[in-house]
Amino acid sequence: MTKIFNDPADFADEALAGFCDAHSDLVRQVDGGAVRRNRPASPKVAVITGGGSGHYPAFAGIIGPGFADGAVVGNIFTSPSSQQAYSVAKAADSGAGVVFTYGNYAGDVMNFGMASERLNAEGIRAENVLVTDDIASASPGEIGKRRGIAGDFVVFKVMGAAAEAGLDLDAVVRLGSKANGLTRTIGTAFGGCTFPGADQPLFRLPEGQMGLGLGIHGEPGLFDTELPSAVELGRELVRRVLDETPAGASRRLAVILNGLGSTKHEELFVLWRTVAPLLREAGYTLVMPEVGELVTSLDMAGASLTLTWLDDELEQYWTAPALTPAYRRGSVGFDAGVSEVAHEDSATEAADYSSTAESRAYAAQCLSALDTTASLLRASESMLGDMDAIAGDGDHGRGMVRGSAAANEAAATAFERGAGAGSVLIAAGDAWADKAGGTSGVLWGAGLRAFGERLGDAETPTPDVLAESVRAFADRIAGLGKAEMGDKTMMDALLPFAASLEERIASGIPVEEAWAVAATDASAAAASTADLRPLKGRARPLAEKSLGTPDPGATSLAMVFTAVGPHFTAVPVAAVTN
Repeated sequence: MTKIFNDPADFADEALAGFCDAHSDLVRQVDGGAVRRNRPASPKVAVITGGGSGHYPAFAGIIGPGFADGAVVGNIFTSPSSQQAYSVAKAADSGAGVVFTYGNYAGDVMNFGMASERLNAEGIRAENVLVTDDIASASPGEIGKRRGIAGDFVVFKVMGAAAEAGLDLDAVVRLGSKANGLTRTIGTAFGGCTFPGADQPLFRLPEGQMGLGLGIHGEPGLFDTELPSAVELGRELVRRVLDETPAGASRRLAVILNGLGSTKHEELFVLWRTVAPLLREAGYTLVMPEVGELVTSLDMAGASLTLTWLDDELEQYWTAPALTPAYRRGSVGFDAGVSEVAHEDSATEAADYSSTAESRAYAAQCLSALDTTASLLRASESMLGDMDAIAGDGDHGRGMVRGSAAANEAAATAFERGAGAGSVLIAAGDAWADKAGGTSGVLWGAGLRAFGERLGDAETPTPDVLAESVRAFADRIAGLGKAEMGDKTMMDALLPFAASLEERIASGIPVEEAWAVAATDASAAAASTADLRPLKGRARPLAEKSLGTPDPGATSLAMVFTAVGPHFTAVPVAAVTN
């Protein structure tokens, strides 16, 4: 159990600040994460790793010569926002382009992708390499749907060394993709991890059982099985990974036997005593194997086995020197680069707003809706987290709380500066996406922005405009998340709400009643997701365990839309002076 913390909501931020202070000779903190203390003496490709906190030494612990140039750091088990990724990339870029590399999770894909689009638009070439090494999370025929777990480390190391050697962006991306294609991992959990401030782990296993096929975000294994001896476990892990040997693979392996957080090194060495001979008996040469904690999951008890089939090119970069806070290999001898360059704040000056008295009056109601949302989600955090922990990482409640609180604060600031209703919701959406991170954060943020763009700052919306704004919210989220009805996501509540509201407003029902009926329909639709198997997101590999539990994203959306109805549908009684 995580016992050292102040406010649990600040745990990730405080851990990052402490890490950067302790290793100030190698790293410096910037908005959204950390980068190397010194910039390279000449332009080189910047390799930027990233994802949620809770995986140390991944991701910030591997910043340094021969490895990463920076790391984007989200909240615990939560994707960082696109703004965080953009900020770290700007700080790490030295003129040769940047490559984001991370595990294949929906929130990371969306946020790093959006940051890449922004960087490319500014003339900074940005590419992405996703890691898909987890053989338990999808079949061999669906490798593109697999998660990235401890195989991250090999892919990151190869790319970092290649960039350090002076290869260009295309070559670094090619090598990262090659390493990923030749990497396979299987993991097992003996017990769940515990979030700071939580009084119980995300999941528990029956006595004498283990969960095979775990994720690194606190997810339980895909199925539970009897806890074997170390010899039996080693045989099982080796068999499962070798069963997926890539066609034409070499006989030389990079091997990682990884601890998930509270499995001691001595235990891993006992397991290695079985793993290594089995691999050698199968005809493999083990090249600089690693046994220890490299990609963790807070205090989870468990282990994973990663194999990467090396060719001459990959082996050159896997064995290359590295000097980072958490990982050192060989004699580095790198040029320390130029002295630190002060980080430039990306904050812009406060926007000037032009809005009417009518829109300002409605903006006040939007503020009330956002305040109600933040209070509701704060009170529901534990419930939503428990729902999410059934087949996910348990962070939905905390992410929604962080996002709604940031949205509420940003909206209030915009209103004080003269914003109308549309600009208030746009400010709220941007803050939600930035501070919440993760899949739900980017989706809620984008949706609120679309809602605000349709409302505008000119007048109080008519019922038709309100329905169109909700539809814009839904369309923006659907386009970004690519989820459909039946996928067991927030869309299963959102689409019925939007359709119901449009139908009833079109029939002439008063807007207050139309919204209330639509909210009831959304709540019923959210409850019915208990019968669905998830087809998107982190819960997809654990589809069977998800049966019987409603989708937390659909549940929270229905709750919020029910609570905010009276604010969005009431007619302003007085205009607010602009």
